[in-house]
Amino acid sequence: MPTTAPPATSQSDLVRAARREPVTRTPVWFMRQAGRSLPEYRAVREGVPMLESCMRPDLVTEITLQPVRRHGVDAAIFFSDIVVPLKAIGVDLDIVPGVGPVVAHPIRTRADLDQLVPLTPEHVPFVTEAVRQLVAELGDVPLIGFAGAPFTLASYLVEGGPSKNHEKTKALMHGDPQLWDALCERLAQISGAFLRVQAQAGASAVQLFDSWAGALSRADYAARAMPHSALALGAVADLDVPRIHFGVGTGELLSLMGEAGAEVVGVDYRVSLTDAVERLGPRYAVQGNLDPALLFAPWEALERRVREIVDEGRHAPGHIFNLGHGVLPDVDPDVLTRVTALVHECSSRR
Repeated sequence: MPTTAPPATSQSDLVRAARREPVTRTPVWFMRQAGRSLPEYRAVREGVPMLESCMRPDLVTEITLQPVRRHGVDAAIFFSDIVVPLKAIGVDLDIVPGVGPVVAHPIRTRADLDQLVPLTPEHVPFVTEAVRQLVAELGDVPLIGFAGAPFTLASYLVEGGPSKNHEKTKALMHGDPQLWDALCERLAQISGAFLRVQAQAGASAVQLFDSWAGALSRADYAARAMPHSALALGAVADLDVPRIHFGVGTGELLSLMGEAGAEVVGVDYRVSLTDAVERLGPRYAVQGNLDPALLFAPWEALERRVREIVDEGRHAPGHIFNLGHGVLPDVDPDVLTRVTALVHECSSRR
């Protein structure tokens, strides 16, 4: 099993930026770059439920490659969903179109934890197969593996689905902290094992998504979420693959997210890279952080903001250009292609 980034990608700009090493140009990829914004994605997904598409190596490989072919981005992001490892271990859930993950039996008591058995590679052979296919196809383009962070997974499991206020989640966290920690410890193992499977199959980097962490105060995050994210990220610490840690609305949490065990901290669009670097210090590279909504703006305004972010990133120990959240479904994919080319042009070290 590989224990370092594959040789073909170890000197790529993405891996070098993540390691705070000099690059030839700022690397760029986009969260949700493989998805509904691409007509070729809609074509191959037609009639195929989301979870099924995540468990078919042929589809995973094709969908993951699509934005690399179209946009010329510097990395592929493994096509999956944060609930795939939960489904793989037998949790009764589905991804409902227009809603998101829906859990049949939400976790509210200690007995409910029996749903969560440890994840092993045998649960996700389709992931190993797809990653190996992708590494062979991508050549010197890095593949980024990913998993959901324990807090975000816990919120889906406790609420039974998406939630705006996370009231049941927070009630459990504060009302029964022992049950909360037991839940998150199991999820940390599952997320960490999911990352490890991808890294051992050949992914060059991994990203831990904590979509809902911004709903927490700094104190609650430090006490009830960060330790579990650290366990998940620690599952690949010996594999020498850069780790990216991203959350939404997490400006007050950035330094803690780095301390949880990341080489790169993702910055959403609400915080400038300049402020993020000041909060993080010299130990971390940063990723981000164009507002996805600006992809709908006139090109002159969009170009100006892209150039500003690239300039801000020059002052970071390392910078990976990305959005400050995911690509929106109605984005014109040609705009993403132009943004990719612009980042490369204005950051090239000639």
